[in-house]
Amino acid sequence: MKHPITLNVNGTPYSVDVATAQSLLYAVRDQLGLTGSKEGCDDSECGACMMLVDGRPTNSCSYLAVQADGAEITTVEGLGEGDELSPLQQVFLEEGGVQCGFCTPGMLIAATALLQANPSPTAEEIRIGVSGNLCRCTGYDGIVRAVLRVSREGASV
Repeated sequence: MKHPITLNVNGTPYSVDVATAQSLLYAVRDQLGLTGSKEGCDDSECGACMMLVDGRPTNSCSYLAVQADGAEITTVEGLGEGDELSPLQQVFLEEGGVQCGFCTPGMLIAATALLQANPSPTAEEIRIGVSGNLCRCTGYDGIVRAVLRVSREGASV
């Protein structure tokens, strides 16, 4: 059975029909064509699928699309302005917070949520803030450096 819902993604409302058990991840990827968020584990363990739902970091692989009806959703594509990267995205590149890139969308979403809640986190708070996101390439040091730098520079996220 399909349900008509409205997904407000990155400031744009989309009317879509979704199956009862369809995840938010696949509604956004398959029906809206926003493929930045990735499926890693499909079990809320890796964080690659993370999106902000009403400002809260959410593993979209385990969140039903029907639950997001009317919610404000931000994907990694919505962090910057058009083709311009957000300050956090730019600093991730500059500080080596990106290697293979698979975890990067979820890391950026988690770091954005952290900085919105705590604009001046410590390195330990950053590690805790992104702890729901697995990265097998970076060792997390570049990610922590990037978030600390954005925090110190006072750049908006």
